Amino acid sequence: MHCLAGLDTVSSGQIFIDETEITGLKDKKLTKLRRDRIGFIFQAFNLLPTLSAIENITLPMDIAGRKPDRAWLDRVVETVGLSGRLKHRPNQLSGGQQQRVAVARALAARPEIIFGDEPTGNLDSRAGAEVLGFLKRSVDELGQTIVMVTHDPVAASYANRVLYLADGRIVDEMYNPTADLVLERMLRLSPGGDPRTPEDFDARGRVS
Repeated sequence: MHCLAGLDTVSSGQIFIDETEITGLKDKKLTKLRRDRIGFIFQAFNLLPTLSAIENITLPMDIAGRKPDRAWLDRVVETVGLSGRLKHRPNQLSGGQQQRVAVARALAARPEIIFGDEPTGNLDSRAGAEVLGFLKRSVDELGQTIVMVTHDPVAASYANRVLYLADGRIVDEMYNPTADLVLERMLRLSPGGDPRTPEDFDARGRVS
């Protein structure tokens, strides 16, 4: 995922975002592309503790010297359910609320694509469901494109398409997944191609 997002370089092959080949870009142009066209949702939130929720949300645009689209920003904030918490700092927010701030920050600049690195990995099941539900709505209602890396079959079930990786290669795919179907497929896959057993997974269905 870091290669797709332009955070790491590749040893071979090409990566395109729309019509732009990012594998051939110089550092300055790649930095500008990441700033203007790519959003990130990090597992660790990466919020600045001295800034309020709204300041964290608009920070990437502030750094780029761009004013947010107020109508879009209001829609994102309303969709993520943070309208009454915008003046609160991260230590005044729950884990689920902090993650929603991170999601809103990724969406606020209207990037072409958002990459999520285990975006619910630090959340309990209830908060995770809230964040996943919002991501799903952002695709269905806001027209956003999201690429998410996860080991959680429940999280994967929110996607339209699931790709299975083993040893760095795509080994299977699934459309319109359910948590049960994802878990069933995962049980039959392992890094070496050997079938997994139920003991390989924790209580949430993630690989242990």
